[in-house]
Amino acid sequence: MRALTTLWAAVALGFGAALIAPATAAAAEPAQSISPPTGPLHTDGTRIVDEYGRTVLVHGVNNVDKGGDGESRARELVVSGDGFTITPRDAELLAGYGFNAVRLGVSFAGLMPERGRIDHAYIGRVVGMVDMLAAHGIRTLLDNHQDGLSPVWGGNGFPPWSITARPLPGEPNPGFPLYYLMPSMNAGWDEVWNNDHGVLDRLGEALGALAGAVRGHNGAMGIELFNEPWPGTAAPTCFPVGCPGFDSRYQSALESLTADVRAQNPDIPVYWEPNVTWNQLMPSKLGAARPITDAGIVFAPHDYCIPSQTSIYLSDSGGSADLTGLCPVQQDHTWANIDAFAARTRLPTVVTEFGDGDPAVLGNTLRNADERFAGWFYWHYSSTRGADYTEPDPFAAPGPPGQASVGRHLVRTYPQATAGMPLSMDFDIESGAFRYTYEPGARAQEPGPAGETLIYVSSLHYPDGYVAEVDGGSVTSTPGARHLTVRAAGSGPVTVRVHGR
Repeated sequence: MRALTTLWAAVALGFGAALIAPATAAAAEPAQSISPPTGPLHTDGTRIVDEYGRTVLVHGVNNVDKGGDGESRARELVVSGDGFTITPRDAELLAGYGFNAVRLGVSFAGLMPERGRIDHAYIGRVVGMVDMLAAHGIRTLLDNHQDGLSPVWGGNGFPPWSITARPLPGEPNPGFPLYYLMPSMNAGWDEVWNNDHGVLDRLGEALGALAGAVRGHNGAMGIELFNEPWPGTAAPTCFPVGCPGFDSRYQSALESLTADVRAQNPDIPVYWEPNVTWNQLMPSKLGAARPITDAGIVFAPHDYCIPSQTSIYLSDSGGSADLTGLCPVQQDHTWANIDAFAARTRLPTVVTEFGDGDPAVLGNTLRNADERFAGWFYWHYSSTRGADYTEPDPFAAPGPPGQASVGRHLVRTYPQATAGMPLSMDFDIESGAFRYTYEPGARAQEPGPAGETLIYVSSLHYPDGYVAEVDGGSVTSTPGARHLTVRAAGSGPVTVRVHGR
């Protein structure tokens, strides 16, 4: 019983670690095309829009490699010892499969390794990654990542100098993710939320320096202030219906950090993630006690399936359980919480992590995201394209018997930039049949990109080519182009259909 309880508690914390399954044989990489533009983004109500006012939809992957510490890598590919492993060849692969964004993990410890000292060389390498990805048509979300608060507890994120709490003599450390229950770590998190010793002030300086460095680098699509923040000793108050008291304090911290970012880069979007009890189905109360007034905020929740993760843990320990049938109910609850937050705040949503070892579970996230026109980042893509790589194409890996592959779920036909307002979207992962309807915007008749809707056409679903049909507009790209472009004929709705030959 203790073992089962431990497994359930580990999974119930909701931290996913799914990887794209490797293929068993090398496969041809997707045909390349001209990269779409990567100009600056900003928010407009519930939409994310580009410099032309087009509605942008993000389909991306996480690349949060932790410096070769063994937590996220099977082999060493670390560049400069900082965990920035993604290469230009990775970028080519991702862009060819239609991914237009990467959530890149950075850390407070990397930005400010000593109190008050910004590591400008580290930040320079971050900027280099942003520019390299932008050259391939990929925007970068800079994720201030932490797991387990600090290396003090075997985690990462906050540098040891910033936290005075330390493990107690003889205090057991059960490792990720149960170490969040350690009294000493909870004391450390309390220091963060109380701003003891100015820890939040120093983090604000670090994130401000990062924001200033990427100012003018249009590939930087935003800064995410915290990954999966834990409430510390206030965590029990978050159950069973959320914790308005803690979230009010957390909102104050987010507002302060946002101001530090805005002081150095006034226009960059800032991503707010709910406290991590969200992953245990608790709603966020951000914006409930007082409104979120900054116009450039994006809501950044995660969507993990607790029953499926439990099944994975049980299988790994020699047991057997098929709990994935519960995932649609659980994930629909998560998306109902997203709907409630969006209705209260009128902010755009981008799911910055989701993933599962069972490809079928991915469909729950993707279905809900498509219905709401919400962007997403899959967890996780580790570099497979180093200088001497021999690994096969991970997106072309076959799926389990009777199931579509991870790649076939993620590589989708979808509108990357819409000259108007999205109305409905549907994509069939089996046939590749795609249908999209949008209402043209005020600039839909302008020449150039402002009047052009840009649709990535999946490189996996149409082996014999594709057919594109448009009602209320016309196709302006060349036949068979990987990026389909469409222009509205008038002010009425435009419907685009794509299917295989």
